[in-house]
Amino acid sequence: MYLKQETAKLKQEFWTAFGQYMSPILSAEGGHINWINYKTGEKDIFFRINADNKIALIAIEITHKDEALQELYFNQFEQLKTLLQSTMGEEWKWILHTHDSNGKTISRIYASIENVNIFNKEDWPKLISFFKPRLIALDEFWINAKQIFEALR
Repeated sequence: MYLKQETAKLKQEFWTAFGQYMSPILSAEGGHINWINYKTGEKDIFFRINADNKIALIAIEITHKDEALQELYFNQFEQLKTLLQSTMGEEWKWILHTHDSNGKTISRIYASIENVNIFNKEDWPKLISFFKPRLIALDEFWINAKQIFEALR
């Protein structure tokens, strides 16, 4: 039981520290933003950041329960792939219809790094260095892309 409490505490410490580190950074539109709980403004599109004892992941997740609509959203992102890659400065992985940790069908566009451990404070600088530029770039991408998704509502 202690191990679960300790791991939960370390995770909370990391995300609190990361949130404090990111809080002075303004969004691409110049406003304050909650980087850890980024609001896309679209009901079924989420930006997720996660880390565990093996891997760190930043993702765009499409969670619409209708798989055909989920695919439509995914295809729209594919139309924006060049913009996404140029804004991110790297290629991301694309998976149509996978499953999240709860077994729900989602589609995911993501980047990850391995051999990092959120429970090891010595890895925190690597995690921050991975998440920070990608979150900032993802925000910049979204400023340019979100109007297209608003039209799909």
